[in-house]
Amino acid sequence: MELSVVLPCLNEADTLETCVRKAWGAMRDAGIEGEVIVADNGSTDGSPAIAERLGARVVHVRDKGYGAALAGGFEAARGRFVVMGDADDSYDFLEIPRFVVKLREGYDLVQGCRLPSGGGAVLPGAMPALHRFWGNPMFSFLARKMFGAPVHDVYCGLRGFRREFQASLAQRCTGMEFATEMIIKASLTGAKLAEVPITLHPDGRKAHAPHLRTFRDGWKTLRFFLMSSPRWLYLVPGVVLIAAGALGFALALPGVRLFGAHLDVHTLLVSGLAALLGFNLIVFAMCAKVFGITEGFLPPDPRIEAFFRRVRLEHGLIAGGASFLFGVALIAVAAAAWWRSGFGDLDYPSTMRWVVPGTVLAALGFQAVLASFLVSLLGMGRR
Repeated sequence: MELSVVLPCLNEADTLETCVRKAWGAMRDAGIEGEVIVADNGSTDGSPAIAERLGARVVHVRDKGYGAALAGGFEAARGRFVVMGDADDSYDFLEIPRFVVKLREGYDLVQGCRLPSGGGAVLPGAMPALHRFWGNPMFSFLARKMFGAPVHDVYCGLRGFRREFQASLAQRCTGMEFATEMIIKASLTGAKLAEVPITLHPDGRKAHAPHLRTFRDGWKTLRFFLMSSPRWLYLVPGVVLIAAGALGFALALPGVRLFGAHLDVHTLLVSGLAALLGFNLIVFAMCAKVFGITEGFLPPDPRIEAFFRRVRLEHGLIAGGASFLFGVALIAVAAAAWWRSGFGDLDYPSTMRWVVPGTVLAALGFQAVLASFLVSLLGMGRR
């Protein structure tokens, strides 16, 4: 069997018959040997009976959620290729052969595109303006920039893929973010992706509103994007903060005047805060990356492999210990000045130039020692 067409279903009696008939007709006209699977997620409107009457195979999925339903359908699929699509008649399943052609050419994942930016078309009333002009383009842009995904419509639910390839992604999400998880993981693993322009039609359902919830599902998508990218969530902001902190120290230690402003000890304090926050973010980036890889949430990264080959626990302990001792030494200089003054009043601007850098370096060193143990512990599971 070459193709399995999987339709997730939750009370889709209004449109399910149209979708199933189109799927069968598309395969028949193109000479594709295949099957239609309806992954039912607990329908109470007779949808399973409609599917069975039309020759579709019904798979009952107990775990709730769009992603859970699709995963159940994929697991039951017998075709070499799988095409998935919503059962609300917004996708024209007569376009299925175009996806199969691309899959036969060797692509791992073939993504539909409804937006004009990728050659697609949205018929009047088919997509809310907020989704069409803001949400979908924004998340598609983020997918391209954060993960290198060559797509213009990250939310399009009509797509095809090699069944074995999808199984290798080990997807975890059970809700609406299941579709974006597939694209992100495919991009991170270096899969071969293609995009097929399609036309989006108005939702044909009358019995109930669409299952999609704009702000709830939009937040879930953004949350998943950030969790899947320690680089953008932690590393990039961390590097920026450390750079800002270093620049602040370079200007405030000598008391530079910049655009009429005297950068003094208050600038040192804020710069120290930036450096500490930045270092913590970089530690979080490393921990999140290593944990994600060891748990199979993220694909292996050669850079992490190289890091563990070249950097050992002892390197972190030595660097952290040196930073801590140097910081303590700077604090000791200020303490000695206080002792010489009989523990009286000190020259605040002068001593703070020793105390603030010393405190920051001691804190960074102490955290570096602890972080070295934690990262090494996380890394042990992947060797």
